[in-house]
Amino acid sequence: MREIDVRDLLGHPGASREVGVDEAVEDLRTELAEVPADRPLRGSLLLESVVEGILVSGPITGHLATRCARCLTEIGERPFTLEVRELYVVGAGPDDDEYAMDPAGSLDPEQMVRDAVLLSMPFSPLCRPDCLGLCERCGGDRNLGECTCSPQSADPRWAALDVLLESRDG
Repeated sequence: MREIDVRDLLGHPGASREVGVDEAVEDLRTELAEVPADRPLRGSLLLESVVEGILVSGPITGHLATRCARCLTEIGERPFTLEVRELYVVGAGPDDDEYAMDPAGSLDPEQMVRDAVLLSMPFSPLCRPDCLGLCERCGGDRNLGECTCSPQSADPRWAALDVLLESRDG
């Protein structure tokens, strides 16, 4: 994303202006979800001058493509909208809660947008609530009945536990 010049707002608490965002953000993904690189993120950010720095807020919209956490099939794309509200200050360090603003008077919203989108991505998306997933032995999609494995016998390492459970129940 391009940097935004905010020199006109610095030192003028109460001053504000809106800036449109319409750009793609590269490599915005997790293992099971991603914002397609050819689909831009859009938004209207309100930049407000406050005593501490510049408060950036507003909606960000885009599209999210996901895969099922159990069977790994493509779920497809769906639109998303999220609200951002972050403070940019001059001299912010890596351990601070605020985002760093260039001392020359510009800010880069990309890391803020990247953080907000990544945190909003689903951790474990499912194609459907009753997805059976993949067979752990042959890798077949159990939703399609592809698993041809014979039923697995119990692991002999659990035999002692089986004996304890049978004696408790019996």
